[in-house]
Order: sequence, then C-alpha cells, then structure tokens
Amino acid sequence: MTGNVNRGKAIEMEVQLADYVKRAIPDIDEDLLQYVVDVVNAGADDFECSDDLNEAVGHILQEIIPEDGHVSSNGLDDICNGLFRIIRKIDKDDKLIAKLDAPVHIGKMVEEAAPKSELHKSIWNKEVEENALRTVDTKKLEKAEAKIKQKQERQIIKENKTTSKSNGDSSADSASANQVIQKKDMKMEACGRVTDIRVESFDLSYGSKVLLSNSNLIMAFGRRYGLVGRNGLGKTTLLRAISRRELHIPHHVSVLHVEQEVAGDDTFAVDSVLECDSVRTELINEEKNLTNALNMGHSDASLSTRLSEVYAKLAEIEADKAPSRASVILSGLGFSADMQKMRTREFSGGWRMRLALARALFTRPDLLLLDEPTNMLDVKAILWLENYLQNWPTTLLVVSHDRMFLDSVATDIVLLHSKFLDTYRGNYSIFEKTKEEKLRNQQREYEAQKQYRDHLQAFVDRWRVNANRAAQAQSKLKILEKLPDLKPVEIEPEVVLKLPDCEKLNSTVLRLDEVTFNYDGKTNIFENLDISAVMDSRIAVVGENGSGKTTLLKILLGELDPIKGIRHTHRNLRIGYFSQHHVDSLNMNQSSLDLFRQRFPGKTDLEYRHQLGSYGVSGELALRPISSLSGGQKSRVAFAVMTMNSPNFFILDEPTNHLDIETVEALGKALKKFQGGVILVSHNEQLIKMTAEEVWLVGNKTVRTIEGGFIAYKSALEEEFKRLSNM
Repeated sequence: MTGNVNRGKAIEMEVQLADYVKRAIPDIDEDLLQYVVDVVNAGADDFECSDDLNEAVGHILQEIIPEDGHVSSNGLDDICNGLFRIIRKIDKDDKLIAKLDAPVHIGKMVEEAAPKSELHKSIWNKEVEENALRTVDTKKLEKAEAKIKQKQERQIIKENKTTSKSNGDSSADSASANQVIQKKDMKMEACGRVTDIRVESFDLSYGSKVLLSNSNLIMAFGRRYGLVGRNGLGKTTLLRAISRRELHIPHHVSVLHVEQEVAGDDTFAVDSVLECDSVRTELINEEKNLTNALNMGHSDASLSTRLSEVYAKLAEIEADKAPSRASVILSGLGFSADMQKMRTREFSGGWRMRLALARALFTRPDLLLLDEPTNMLDVKAILWLENYLQNWPTTLLVVSHDRMFLDSVATDIVLLHSKFLDTYRGNYSIFEKTKEEKLRNQQREYEAQKQYRDHLQAFVDRWRVNANRAAQAQSKLKILEKLPDLKPVEIEPEVVLKLPDCEKLNSTVLRLDEVTFNYDGKTNIFENLDISAVMDSRIAVVGENGSGKTTLLKILLGELDPIKGIRHTHRNLRIGYFSQHHVDSLNMNQSSLDLFRQRFPGKTDLEYRHQLGSYGVSGELALRPISSLSGGQKSRVAFAVMTMNSPNFFILDEPTNHLDIETVEALGKALKKFQGGVILVSHNEQLIKMTAEEVWLVGNKTVRTIEGGFIAYKSALEEEFKRLSNM
C-alpha cells in the first residue's frame, strides 16, 4: 500500500506542476512543459529554496515566453516560488498541507485525472511501467534544448539585423562562437591531464554569417596541422576565436597567436625576444635584487638561501643558453648581428612582424597559431623556418597558402569547407590525393544510391495501380520513405582568373642602362646596372629581404629616378603594378562596386561587376564594405583594379600574400596564358615554378641571371644550410 501511496503522490505532484506552469505560460509547448515538469519533479528532494529552482529552470521558462510577451524577473521569481510551494507541499498561506490519513485508490485517481489532460495520461502510463521518481527523459531533453537553441538563434539573427540597420553593418567586425563541452573533458582538464586539444560541437559566426556549424577540431599534442580552405571561409576568424579562448581550450594549455607586430620602443631586438620568457626574466631580476642586498651588507641567512634556490632554478631552465637560442632564431629569420642590437622602434612593420614570430618560436607555447607566416619572409628565411618547425615540440596550427611550406611542415591537414572541418593525415600533397579519392568514392556511392532509388521509384510508378502488385509497390514505397536524404557530392568550383587581352609589342619594351641608385646620397643600392625585358619575358626576382627587390621594381616603374644611367620604355607600354601594400590604396569604407565607380567613372555597373567577377568578387561580395572582406578577397579587388585598363606588362610585388592555394594556382595559369610580359617578386615556390622562365637574383649592388632557374637557387640555399649546420 505504501508504494501505491508514493506513486499517487508523484502523479498528484506532476499534475499540479503541469497545471501551474500551463496557467502561468498558456502557450508553452507540450514537450517543453513535460521537460520542465520532469526537471522539477526529479530534483524535488534536492531543491532547498526557490532560487535553486530558478537556477535549474528559470532560463528555460524565460526562453519559452512568447517573443511579444513580457515577464519580469520578479514574475519568474513568482513562478519559481509557486513551483517550490508545490514540491514542498506548502499552501498559499505557507501552512503545511494535511497529510493523507486514509487509503488512496490509485486507479480511481487516474480515472479522475485522465480526462483533464493527455499529459496526465502519459504520466500515469509511464508510472505503471517505471518508477515514479524517474530521471529526466534524455530524448525529451534533447528535443527541448533544440527548440530553445532554435529560438535563441532566431533571436540572435533578429538582433544582428537590427544592429546592422542602425549601425551600418557594425556586425562586420564581430565574431561569435558557441560550443558544447563534455563533462568528461572538464574532469580530465581539472586533473591537468589534458595535452590533446578537443574543440567539439562548436559553431562560429561572423556577424550574421555562419562560418562553421556543429564542427569538431581535434589536435593531438606534438602534431603540426595546416589549416586550408578558400578565401573568406573563416580561417583567420577561427584562429582568433581559439587565441581569445572564445572556444574552450584547457586553462593550463598556453596559446600564442602571432597576429600583431611588436610595438616599437627602445628595447633591443634580442632583448625583446629574451623577455618573452617571463620565468627566466623574473628569476634574473630576483637574482640581481638579492645580490645587491647582500653586497650592501645585509647578512640575513634567508637571503643567501633564496639566492641559492634562484641559481638552482636558473640552471634547471638552462637560462645561460637562452641568449644563443634567441640569436639563432633571429638569425634564421634574417636578422644580422648588427640588426639584433638595433632598437625595435628602428624596424619597419614587416621586420617587427618577424620579431613577433621570433618571440613566439622562442616562447614555445603549448599551442602555436600562425597565420600565413611566410608572407613576411624571403625564400631563405622560409627554408630556415621549414627546417625549424619540423622539430617543433608542441602543437602547431598554421594557415598557409604556400603548398611547398605545408608539404615540408604539416603532419596533418585541416580542410575548412561547407561550414565544416575535415582532418586528413599527411602533408598537403598526400591530402590532395586522399581528398580526390574520397570525392570519387562519395560520387560512386551517390550514383549507386540514386540508381537504387530510381529503381524502386520506377517499380512503384509502374505497379501502384495494379491490384496484383499493389502490395509490393506499397512495400517498395515504404522502403523509399525510410531511406536517408540523398545529397549530391559538394565539389568546390575551380578558381579561374581572367587576365585581359593586350596589344602585342615587338622588340625590347623595358630596359635599364648603366643605372646607379641610392637614397639621399647614402650607400649605393645598385651600381652600373644593365637589365632588359621583352613582351615574352617571364621573370622571377629573388633575393634576401633588404637586398633591393622592391627598389628595383620602382626604378622599372619610373617611380624612382636613377642617380646615373637611363631607363628606356616602349612608347605603347602600359604597366599594371601590384604592390605588396595594395590594401593601403583601397578605401576600406567603400564597397568594391563604389570603388570602381569612383576610380573609373563613365562606365556601367554591369561593366564594373563583370570586371570584379573575373577575379571572384561577385554578387553580395561586391556590395560589402572592403573592410569586411578577407585578405585574399581584398587582393582580388586589387587585381581587378590593376587590370581594368588592360595593361600589356605586369610588375607584381608579392602578389600571393593572403591568396588561397587554389587562387595562387589560378594566378599562375592566368600569367602563363597572358600575352604580355611579367616581372614578378615572390617567395611562393609554386607560383615561381608555374610561371618563371628566367630568375634574377638581387644582391651585392647588382642583378644577375641564375643559370638553372629557381631550382638551382633553392638548391644553393639548402647546401648553405647544411654547411652552416655542420660547422
């Protein structure tokens, strides 16, 4: 009899809870109602006050209130107080409800309750089969949470649209992330045992644009991951979300993102790197203070003891080797011995970015995030960085457009596509083969499934009206209905860049005769320089940073006048120039379409859109502010501007910065088909190999042609590395 009484009390409480919530929020969904009742009833013995109930279900009740309705926090408190009264058997006057003093007929109670609500009937049916004090139904929990999440997403989109209208699309500068965190991961993290990084079930948005949906990023400690994908899909945004810990990273895992250049001050370059090791810096400062105190006559024994401890810790972390390690890193990145003694304020922005990279390599965080690190480096420094990262001891996630760099460094490739992340074992070349094979298998599977569906559908269409075969047709139809949705294989379209046709010129079109140049009478950068180019020229210019490559291009363009010598050009020569600082020439507040209207007036929007579309800036992209475009998309706009007047000779200074691998390949193919001449400064091995037929090496105040081309130049650098490493 006691068991029946308990079940009766459970049924009575659920009925009261359901009726109470239904009265408070009449439009509540039945599944959400059941979920709230389950949560409150299952934890009835654990709730000590109405605040506990508010914490458990208050946020859910707030979410399911109609959007046009208003319930204040006091109103929610009243609802939670009412629920607490029910589970604690308290009436409105805070008096205890009388205890049952007579037997209860459970069947009769159910019969009386059943007509009131289908909810009550379902509760009773479950109570007959299960224990009255059951736990929350997992499926209902998931369904309820899904509905709440959908409403939240609708509300976020609505708020973003409102903000966009009022602030002129201020959402362009904001990224948001949300993530489901597993309890087991939290327990492991609390124990400090997590070395691998598991960012699971997360979404990432940029303004109102969803970049990633229900994605997973799992990185094993000590492996090197290359993050690839088309421009504008969110690679840089993902790195920033990780570095800012908007996505969950274990608290004991140190993360460093090389994104901003080092601030210029009076700190020497080598000291700027050394001070990154905060432990070493603090110990050295403490050692100085303790030594000074002892030298001033303080004879406290504790000072000597502490000084001995500091010396022991400095020896343990090999503090004496830190300066040489910092110097090796700086040297590899192109800093000469004299440059390492320069103050950081004396360096340009590009060199300060190299300094930021040096600091990161010296610090050795648990997770290092690099965004296109080769953009700021010459070929020699890239080769050094490749060799250095091959022995990187912790986890590395790098975004790069240089497939040769990824082939050398990456142990795994993470592909961002279709708002999802796919991880492949191996370097970029292995990834390409694996991806192609995977797509072929998916296509074969899709075709097989489609053929099976078509066969079933044909049978149904043919025999559904035939009395003898109707049952079979119905059976086939049921099979069709149970099959999962058939989705075609998503294949990213090939990137195609269309360079304009141009007038063909005969003879030499560009020549420097005995040119000498320097800045403001200082040391000569070039002396007695003789070089020339024709319409068929495909020239790659290489050399270390600071050797004068950009200066050479500006002399060829006519932007700099020689101190001595003559620059000759063909009278019909039209040069298209792409600067490595092309972004500086774009108005960030304009859209791409407005930029073309301003720079090339007198044409139609159709002509502007056709030009932008030739470089992949089409549709809505052409109407967005340039500031909201990715680095690669901005480069495409700059290419569209450069080619608007159909130049017949291109001078390109680091054109691959920020371009994805597919666009680099497309640029290489386009330059190969181009009818005019090309002089190219680039560190991208892929582009040089695709286009260059001649290689100019800049250095020692001159320019000389390398026999054997880029392959011979790279081999010479590799031999130099081997020689230096054996010294």
